[in-house]
Amino acid sequence: MAPAFRLCLKPKVSDNMTHLMVDFSQEKKMLQALKFLPVPKAPEIDSDKCLVADNCITVKWKTPEEDSKIDHYILEYRKTNFEGLPRVKDERCWEVVDNIKDTEYTLTGLKFDSKYMNFRVRACNKAVAGDFSDPVTLETKALVFSFDGTSSHLNLKVEDSWIEWDSTGGKGQETKVKGKENKGRSGTPSPKRTSVVSRPPSVKGTRDRFTGEAYTVLGDVVIESGQHYWEIKAQKDCKSYSIGVAYRSLGKFDQLGKNNISWCIHVNNWLQATFSAKHNNKAKPLEMPVPDRIGIYCDFDGGQLSFFNSDSKQLLHTFKTKFTQPLVPAFMVWCGGLTLYTGLQQPSFLTSLEKNDSEMNGSSSGIINGD
Repeated sequence: MAPAFRLCLKPKVSDNMTHLMVDFSQEKKMLQALKFLPVPKAPEIDSDKCLVADNCITVKWKTPEEDSKIDHYILEYRKTNFEGLPRVKDERCWEVVDNIKDTEYTLTGLKFDSKYMNFRVRACNKAVAGDFSDPVTLETKALVFSFDGTSSHLNLKVEDSWIEWDSTGGKGQETKVKGKENKGRSGTPSPKRTSVVSRPPSVKGTRDRFTGEAYTVLGDVVIESGQHYWEIKAQKDCKSYSIGVAYRSLGKFDQLGKNNISWCIHVNNWLQATFSAKHNNKAKPLEMPVPDRIGIYCDFDGGQLSFFNSDSKQLLHTFKTKFTQPLVPAFMVWCGGLTLYTGLQQPSFLTSLEKNDSEMNGSSSGIINGD
């Protein structure tokens, strides 16, 4: 910080040369005219007025007393999986938002991949920053999952949040396996034996990979209760894909929507373009454009599975049933790719739709399933 003033000493000698004096009169006047700014007091975060909605968090605070010298505020936050007061040593560092002029701030576009978030704020004037407020902890509940690569068809390239069709998938692995089995002996292993050995071991050890024409992959989460929301975006040149949910008992040859244990919407851009909702081998055409990004809302306890246009919030279709087994998110893709978005809160517009059952029933045209 630059000095507020600079001392200019003026030496002065007495007439008889017996004393050497320094004139501080000018500096004394400057020092007496200085006004020091007080350290701002710590603000108080009003947790009752803080809002968590649509993956945005609005934090509001107030100062314990009026202070016209406050220039701005600094907000710090971090994600955590611990409820209550923040721990001194946490697994994540504080992130900083500086130069806030108002007594509230909204963080937008957050991914809720932790159970909670900690917040603290401090006030600053032109000279110094004050103490931090008492921290508060807000809940950031959302479903977080990835594609389960151990369940995927060999013709699918799978990352945590991305899958893509690969017409050569699995061939390299099968060649390696055949080479090992043929080493030191003659003859070719049977196709059945090759298929079993070439399948990479499942980490979860709960099911076989999808095969045949079931170009499917599941999510690595099980839904047994509650309300959950996630979104999918398809590549623009994707020829065919399905998104929905299924029971864990879905067989490795089973295709989504062609049985009574899976529910999905299906997009087909090959030969003849179709957009439909499918369940138990029955399809209901959806007379609307296919959105760029589709939201999936699953209310397990309420027996509801709904699909939305993520941008316009338009309801595409609703299935209503009674889920009798745990569900897993399910995805099928052929000649294209899908990107998965999780850590999303249940959108606030869904709350409005739930309050108006007549509006929901009138616009959903859902397939009613009585399983």
